[in-house]
Amino acid sequence: MPNHQFGGMIRPYSSELALLSRILDALLIWFGLGCLIELFGVRAGSGYTNAALLATAFFLFLAETQAIYISWRLVSIKRMSLKVLLVWFSIVILLVGIAFLTKTSASFSRRVMLSWFVLVPFLMILQRVFMQLVMRALRKHGMNTRTVAIAGAGESALKIVKGIFESDWMGLKFVGIYDDRSELRLPLVGGKNLEISGNLRELVLEAKSGRIDYVYIALPMKAESRIVEIVNALADTTASVYVVPDFFIFDLMHARWFNVGGVPMVSIFESPFFGVDGWSKRLEDIVFGTLIMILIAIPMLIIAVGVKLSSPGPVIFKQRRYGLNGKVVEVWKFRSMKVCEDGGHVPQARKNDPRITPFGAFLRRTSLDELPQFINVLQGHMSIVGPRPHAISHNEQYRRLIHGYMLRHKVKPGITGWAQINGWRGETDTLEKMTARIECDLHYIQNWSLWMDVKIIFLTVFKGFVGKQAY
Repeated sequence: MPNHQFGGMIRPYSSELALLSRILDALLIWFGLGCLIELFGVRAGSGYTNAALLATAFFLFLAETQAIYISWRLVSIKRMSLKVLLVWFSIVILLVGIAFLTKTSASFSRRVMLSWFVLVPFLMILQRVFMQLVMRALRKHGMNTRTVAIAGAGESALKIVKGIFESDWMGLKFVGIYDDRSELRLPLVGGKNLEISGNLRELVLEAKSGRIDYVYIALPMKAESRIVEIVNALADTTASVYVVPDFFIFDLMHARWFNVGGVPMVSIFESPFFGVDGWSKRLEDIVFGTLIMILIAIPMLIIAVGVKLSSPGPVIFKQRRYGLNGKVVEVWKFRSMKVCEDGGHVPQARKNDPRITPFGAFLRRTSLDELPQFINVLQGHMSIVGPRPHAISHNEQYRRLIHGYMLRHKVKPGITGWAQINGWRGETDTLEKMTARIECDLHYIQNWSLWMDVKIIFLTVFKGFVGKQAY
């Protein structure tokens, strides 16, 4: 038998550890607030109790959406810390918004609340760092580790091995790669042949002996019969078996497994905003959108007067654009041109465009013309962060020229986005520029998170409002 009798010491209690983590997070929220109330000598009232209750409930809810309580073996300290900060930052915004709307902010001590907002995430991260260090110390002594073997030598196997060695904190010990082909018959991976530890029959024997905890089957999809054969053979072992489909041949976009009538299937192109993620995104838009509308109400009124006095025509220009799932929506902007074009052919604004009014040129350079789109956000037609909406005529033009162009409509169009903070704002007078913008849009959809949205909003303040190509 293998010499890792302590290897599973913590594994049976993983659910208990997750429950303990939830309890500790709740206690830290209450403990932090209670200590600060005592420290600053503030009289505790029902307002603080309500704030703690709301913070605890919303934190535990949002933490589930961000998978904060999954196995610590699978997530790095840095990534976990960022998730904690993201969720707590969302809670802070929510609490501040509720206090403002209910006109109860004056009943709270600013010193207590600001200190609490900073202290709680610090304590939560400290707790997780401590637990991770304890886990790593146990793994260094051979406790709570798992042995891993890979069936199939190819690109997927190389990626798995690389991931294991780069993430030693997971406590995974690589045993070897098993394949029925000889090393001479294997394709070159990374410029060299992979070293083979044995054939697939030997892998099954190793798993039966108890020396292998995890088996990753990384055979190509075309080897269906071979995959079924080895899965059936491994059913006579205690090893955990994972199939690693070589889906890297596709441009996966938030792939998910589904079950329809007992038949499993995986999505290739899908929106990231399913279920709770969709609710989180909408909550983000409502909270941020409401706060921003309060801040920009007076500037919008001043701009509206300026538009009306600078040239004849409506203050608000409404143009049809493609929205979520390709449905047509009206996007609002302050009118910046002498014309209101919304037909089959809409030329892009260019440098020294005669259609643009002098006041409109200032609005466009500073993106102030787009402020009415926050109304579109609250209406639910747009999101604060997402791919910028293009005129319908431009959509029909570029969908034929750029691969994956229409995938940007798997999410709501946004006021700002990943493309804008990376310099792809304004005129796209070449196909290469539009392609670069679309690549940024698809990168955003493939990698979306609430933290990414917060990052984009923050960077937009410094680099997304103005640009050399904004005419």
